[in-house]
Amino acid sequence: MDESVLAQFKQKYESLAGVVHLVSGVEEAAEVVASVLDGAEARRVALGEFPETLREVLRQRCAALGLEMVQPPYRSADLPAAIDAAQVGVSPAEFAIAETGTLVEFATDDALRLVSTLPRVHVGVVRAVDLVATLRDAAGRVRTFYQQNPKHATVTFISGPSRTGDIEMRLTLGVHGPESAHAVVIR
Repeated sequence: MDESVLAQFKQKYESLAGVVHLVSGVEEAAEVVASVLDGAEARRVALGEFPETLREVLRQRCAALGLEMVQPPYRSADLPAAIDAAQVGVSPAEFAIAETGTLVEFATDDALRLVSTLPRVHVGVVRAVDLVATLRDAAGRVRTFYQQNPKHATVTFISGPSRTGDIEMRLTLGVHGPESAHAVVIR
């Protein structure tokens, strides 16, 4: 892991009104997520597709906080309401781009994309070893994903909270998506 790439990602993501949390492992990542859930006064959290280890730790933290947790597989009949009712969405990022302060999500199921776009607070989780320096460095990963999933591939670039300048030419956060965004980087 290149510390300068990590520092650049943190600086850029935070310059875009996001919050970066640097953690040492899965347990600490779950503690940060629990803290965000508590701060958001969440009653319901939606999860993306996580490895079983992290999913189980998150499940335990949500149970301890008395939160309802919805997770994959999502039934299409329940969408988008099941995820929209969550105050916080927690999803894994495939990788992150330092120069743009961007978390990159890959999905072949649109339901999983909703986890990072519908709730008012989004928490993206990425491993520090999966940070790349530039958009050019990311191109090969994106191309490979599309080649492996030619029919149902969706790549989402997340750079802090949702923003728009459509309302009287003023930058407004959270109009078309999360108003608060956190990146948890696991070292």
